[in-house]
Amino acid sequence: MRVSTSKLQQLAIFTTVLTGGGIGTMYYLMQKKFIMSDYSTLALEKLETCPFAMESLGAPPLKVHNIHLSDRNNRIDQYTAQLKIPVTGSKTGGYLYTSSVRDPTTHRWSLKQAVLQLREGQTIDLLNPPLTPSPSLSSSSSSSAEQPYSAEHIGGLDTGRWH
Repeated sequence: MRVSTSKLQQLAIFTTVLTGGGIGTMYYLMQKKFIMSDYSTLALEKLETCPFAMESLGAPPLKVHNIHLSDRNNRIDQYTAQLKIPVTGSKTGGYLYTSSVRDPTTHRWSLKQAVLQLREGQTIDLLNPPLTPSPSLSSSSSSSAEQPYSAEHIGGLDTGRWH
């Protein structure tokens, strides 16, 4: 039985499109699963209850974007989870760096670290937020001397090299 070349080409194109669509759908569903998990929900709730961080972002409305699964900052195993969650408000955006641990007996997640790093360079520790907003947030300059809550104030957090 002979099959024409055009039929084989059509079959190859159909298979490629079907496979690509399936992979894309699985990637999207995995992103949603991570963002709906307890460890990320805890961090997002902490962000939403910090008026200083929400004001800095220009939220509400707060928009939570899909995490990048290939990002090395996103690591999850049975008892630890580290995520880098992209968030934006009406003023600016940034990344919410979270670290959570899971209790082996109760299987409940607890937030160990939640830090919002804005595009302009300001860093806000959500577990120990500043009491009042700094006037430097409204200025256009973002030098380290004017940052309201820099990394040195929160124990030298290096969000660029999480392991």
